Amino acid sequence: MEKIKQNLNYIALALIFFALVSWRIWPHRKTIALILGVIGIAALALYIIINLSSLKEGFKRRSFIYSSNMMVVVVLVLGILILINYFFARHHHRFDFTEAKLHSLSDQSVQVIKNLKEQVDIRCFFLEANFNKGKMEILLQNYAYHSKKIKYEFIDPDKNPGLVKRYEVTTDGTTILESGDKESRITTTSEEDLTNAIVKVSREKKKVIYFLEGHGETSTESSEEIGYSIAKEELEKLAYEVKKLTLALADNFPEDCSVLVIPGAKKDLLPNELETIRNFISEGGRVFFMVDPETAPGLKPFLAEYGIQLEDDLIVDTVSRLMGGDYFMPVVTGYESHPITEKFNFATFFPYARSVNEAEEQPAGVTTTILAKTSPNAWSERQLTEQEVTFDGDTDAAGPVSIAAVVTVEPREEDAQDQTEPKEEMKEEIPPEEESPKQEGRLAVFGDSDFAANRYYYLSGNGNLFLNTINWLAEEADLISIQARTSSPKTIQITAIQGRILFFVSVIILPLIVLVVGITVWVRRRSL
Repeated sequence: MEKIKQNLNYIALALIFFALVSWRIWPHRKTIALILGVIGIAALALYIIINLSSLKEGFKRRSFIYSSNMMVVVVLVLGILILINYFFARHHHRFDFTEAKLHSLSDQSVQVIKNLKEQVDIRCFFLEANFNKGKMEILLQNYAYHSKKIKYEFIDPDKNPGLVKRYEVTTDGTTILESGDKESRITTTSEEDLTNAIVKVSREKKKVIYFLEGHGETSTESSEEIGYSIAKEELEKLAYEVKKLTLALADNFPEDCSVLVIPGAKKDLLPNELETIRNFISEGGRVFFMVDPETAPGLKPFLAEYGIQLEDDLIVDTVSRLMGGDYFMPVVTGYESHPITEKFNFATFFPYARSVNEAEEQPAGVTTTILAKTSPNAWSERQLTEQEVTFDGDTDAAGPVSIAAVVTVEPREEDAQDQTEPKEEMKEEIPPEEESPKQEGRLAVFGDSDFAANRYYYLSGNGNLFLNTINWLAEEADLISIQARTSSPKTIQITAIQGRILFFVSVIILPLIVLVVGITVWVRRRSL
């Protein structure tokens, strides 16, 4: 009985411990845990009552005071650690120390998910044995880290046949994204495809990009090297709708046109077509001109109305020769400050291009910005009839040569007045909330159309520059494209002699030095 009296506290603590373990392992059997807990607490109370006098004496001992102080310190330290852990659990930050930031999302993806207005639910149908499951989980953790509107869950198709049938999943590794009544699905684990899928379900409606045809332009349906099928596919990945437009046969300009692309017209546009485009720009339209050398001479005076000077020349670049191309593929590595080229540091190549300059006299209401220039080694060749191309200081223009420009056109004053000040008899019919200022017109003019063709689309940053320009014209700032990060190899180039020196130093000389030092020390200690 005396032993039970002395060890009742340990019995009580053991009962409380088993109560907690039982409640954790069998949460559906709370009765057992409750009984054990009540008995344990009662036993602890009984121990205190029985041993009250001895406990009072123990409290007065110096050892108890020291041990109690130690317990207080331990409790305080544990409390501080719990608070720190709680704080960082709610306010955490990720650090990516890789040089190319391989474990971080691109700026494009971060912009897209931070601008989400509605929640995006992501359901990933992956079997347990699918080795891509871990990759997708890490990727989605990065997305959820940047936005609370990203919610995801992983579903095992074998264990959830009902959901498989509901979502009509037929392939392991299918990811379904839902937002509102919109749905998109992918079967890959790449950041690009996942971001594009998020774009598709988060956009209120698709913006339409029209490609002009009827003047010798290359078709978006062509999969040949000079075609634009890849550009079309990449635009559709960003939730754009791509259509073709034959303006000469159209009675009016399409109302759903967000951007009109004129991809290298070989022949001049008809006067009525130019007038239609002119009206489209004045009403806030967006047009992307890609004008090749020695083509469509009628575009030169048309673009001069918007402060753009097209030169009758051909850009020659000696740097492109060093990079494996010929003299007629200028390389651009430096860009002017603009939303299109912000954080864009990739080289672009323009095969057979002409220069695009800012006109000396700028029209009223027009703002022209040079976007890209060649290196100083290039020049503007203006004697195109010569067989041998050489720089002539009297006729040619030295580099750097402007190859792309963008223009913003303010609404015409009379149009703005018509928009904001309706006629007296119409004022009562137009609700105040429907009166809005007209948007500015935007133009992009590039001196080459081949840079975005199938053959050169994936060459360095060509495709990204094309998409960036379209996104700026369409006012989709969060879709400004950034090329995917790749790790660069960490290698050094050494000669055969350097290799032999490295071998002898690291494999023979250094180990030999260590061996000699060790033997010397051992011999000296033996002689002492």
